[in-house]
Amino acid sequence: MELLDIIGSDAVMTGLKVGSKKRLLQEMASFAAGRDPLVPASQCLDALQERESLGPTGMGGGVAIPHARLSQLDRVVGYFARLEKPVDFEAVDGLPVDLVFMLLAPQEAGAEHLRALARVSRTLRDAQICDKLRSTGDASALYAILTEPAASRAA
Repeated sequence: MELLDIIGSDAVMTGLKVGSKKRLLQEMASFAAGRDPLVPASQCLDALQERESLGPTGMGGGVAIPHARLSQLDRVVGYFARLEKPVDFEAVDGLPVDLVFMLLAPQEAGAEHLRALARVSRTLRDAQICDKLRSTGDASALYAILTEPAASRAA
């Protein structure tokens, strides 16, 4: 699975201005709802907050991967945001977050959801990729960086 399989070119936000984790999740839920009629903003936000209550999804290094399951979805979808200023996300390393990849999956998508989560995690653990993401404010460039095939990056 590649990120190209789960994120569309219109699913990237740049320069997002938020002051808190709660506001970030609200903005991302609204952003997703504006792009997919199967994603109701309030239900998406509730599912994200419920997942966060189990343990924060800030993975360290300024990266968070909030994720949730929604019964009405028929496939895993992703949304990316590069924040103008980092916000506290209760990340494992205590650092604020400025790169956020939100994953939404169908309720019954066990293995597919985990594969997508693993792909996003592997991609955003790469310091070079994160540096590239932080060095541009252009949404199409962010999308190109995110969706570059893993084999191309390894070469």
